[in-house]
Amino acid sequence: MTTMTRTEAPVVLSNEEGVELRMERIGGDMSVAFIRLPEGTDMSIPLKGMPDDLCQCPHWGFLTKGRVKLHTRQGDETYEAGQAYYWAPGHAPEALEDTELMEFSPAAAFTEVIDHVKEQIG
Repeated sequence: MTTMTRTEAPVVLSNEEGVELRMERIGGDMSVAFIRLPEGTDMSIPLKGMPDDLCQCPHWGFLTKGRVKLHTRQGDETYEAGQAYYWAPGHAPEALEDTELMEFSPAAAFTEVIDHVKEQIG
């Protein structure tokens, strides 16, 4: 059995605005990510250039703090602290408040998205 805490997971993405993504493979082909998004962070901007300009990786997660508006082609949904979720491919989160999430995702697909976002935020 593999375990991981937020402080043990390496930082794979961060910026001056306070976005932080810590991620590690856990359980084979899956990754666990600990994500901080400051209020106003709109991930639709760095996702431009992905198919449909949206994240194409599925995520299973839990919102530990804050609120997120999830933009999809089908419309928007709002999630808040204390909720577990499944986000299908084709989404872009926007932090309505300072937000913290824990997500489980297919590692290869999420790494592809992270690499794209890194290129966009430079």
